[in-house]
Amino acid sequence: MVASVVTALVQSVNLLSALPQTATNGLSLLGTLNAPLISDFLTNNPLPQGFPWGTRTAATTNPYEQSPTTGVIRAYDFTIKRGFIAPDGYNKSVILINGQFPGPLIEANWGDTIQVKVHNEITDPEEGTALHWHGILQRATPWFDGVPSVQQCPIAPGKSLTYSFKADLYGSTWYHSHYSAQYAGGLLGREFLAILFNRRMAANPATALIIHGPKNVPYDKDLGPVFLTDWYHDEYFNIVKKVMSSPPSPPPSSDNNLINGKMNYDCSLVTDGTACTPNAGISKFKFTTGKTHRLRLINAGAEGIQRFSIDGHTMTVMANDFVPVKPYTTDVVTLGIGQRTDVIVKATLPKGSAVFMRSSISKTCSISKQFDALAAIYYDGADTTKTPTSTATPVDDSHCGNDPLASTVPFFPFPSTPKPATTETIAITIHPNSTGHLLWYMNESAFRANYDHPILLLANLGNTSYPFDPQWNVYNFGNNNSVRIIIENRSGAAHPMHLHGHNFNVLAEGVGKWDGTVVHASNAQRRDVQIVQPGSPASPGFIVIQYNTDNPGVWPLHCHIAWHVSAGLYVNTMEQTDLIKKRVIPSVMAQTCRDWADYSGHNVVAQIDSG
Repeated sequence: MVASVVTALVQSVNLLSALPQTATNGLSLLGTLNAPLISDFLTNNPLPQGFPWGTRTAATTNPYEQSPTTGVIRAYDFTIKRGFIAPDGYNKSVILINGQFPGPLIEANWGDTIQVKVHNEITDPEEGTALHWHGILQRATPWFDGVPSVQQCPIAPGKSLTYSFKADLYGSTWYHSHYSAQYAGGLLGREFLAILFNRRMAANPATALIIHGPKNVPYDKDLGPVFLTDWYHDEYFNIVKKVMSSPPSPPPSSDNNLINGKMNYDCSLVTDGTACTPNAGISKFKFTTGKTHRLRLINAGAEGIQRFSIDGHTMTVMANDFVPVKPYTTDVVTLGIGQRTDVIVKATLPKGSAVFMRSSISKTCSISKQFDALAAIYYDGADTTKTPTSTATPVDDSHCGNDPLASTVPFFPFPSTPKPATTETIAITIHPNSTGHLLWYMNESAFRANYDHPILLLANLGNTSYPFDPQWNVYNFGNNNSVRIIIENRSGAAHPMHLHGHNFNVLAEGVGKWDGTVVHASNAQRRDVQIVQPGSPASPGFIVIQYNTDNPGVWPLHCHIAWHVSAGLYVNTMEQTDLIKKRVIPSVMAQTCRDWADYSGHNVVAQIDSG
């Protein structure tokens, strides 16, 4: 029945939106033809040798050891509060940053310092919050990674916290709440660290972060972020309650799929009396004939694996997450939650042409009531009110994983050591606990946070062992200089596994038992999220990741599916404990905990999931 929405949209003569931009996306311009292009870099700063990063290049500069320090501060001010929007016509309460969905773009040059003052004005009801800057290494500032119970206490209602960190990598990423499942409720944003950077993932606004850096592939125009987001009409807190119920409810199914916060919906399906407007409108983009265009794809959803394509066009992949790669062509890009892929698309059609951009939630790997999202691309001279008549690209939906590792070779070589200092195997399983709640386990332990005692702050004081709190799932790798983690997925669901504080090498992935073979041993793929395929106890899906433990801190490793994290699919990795103890943590982190203790001491904090 919901397929009729896509059919009706494709068969319509005109693409006229029944709702204004302010009703669907608040103050955001994303998804409109007025959305600004992204420049090659910001110029209100020193330009040594003509570039903010000087003579550094993607091919010759080790991004982990030779990043610039510009001394330039990019300051932002965010107010987080509730508001009503209707991205697909269904009007619902969400959590917004500065009244925008998706949230405000953060833009910086490689080596700049980003400062974001966050004001928690969430009311009716009140909630704590925090923002995680996805993919940022936080080498000098691990306390600003933004995970409550790990590096900080939540920002209490009515309080503020200023995050300050270096744009230490470049490319596309996003920022989002890491408090419960908040980002699934809208709290997410865009980060461009000239480079593009692009309550946990279900209710918080996510937004892009772009960090400008050296180009590894030339292009003419940067169209900016393209958010791919499964969308739920129910409140995220209600969804979490169902996920955490006993006996367990079926897995939640998204109601829609959005591109840059827009898509139509069949309002005849609404039975709860909520206001719903048909033909709310879809996102629109501009192409120029003969020019090449950069698109920064970001899967900022809660559960769905996305298959992205553009009718009649081939894409050249230039980066995965924060890692420039040797360019390769593809018709379809697969993205798990939290993953980013930057692509170049040449506008090969004549002036006046119009085609559909498509992103489909995988029917094989994910759950949705409306799998397909559409956006329109108009060439110069096209009638931007007309519906494109293009034909969809065939999509292979049989595989719940990323592109083959053999296809993805980092632009700058960074080989992993053949003999890591330590190796850990972690098995993913799912089963009810003693009270009948269905939980996800990593090595038979389901994570649960303690907002009052951030682990990093405890480790800084010398407390690095927690025998009375095994549910914190801390893997202390001590002072080892490298670690290999073999993740075996013994469940029937795919998991996009994200590691904070690092880009890891992906040595191998597949289904069965790893045979020790490493793909591109001299230059294995690097990224910060990798999908581990579904499996079974007898034949698990697996990924083998490896990284140097050169970032003293406590770094989460978790599935990026909001509901899976809520049910415990999460561990904390601790590295270089002697150096953690020598870190000088700003006193504002202790003050944030005092503010939270004062709030939680007078108010009941409903922590119904892992946190």
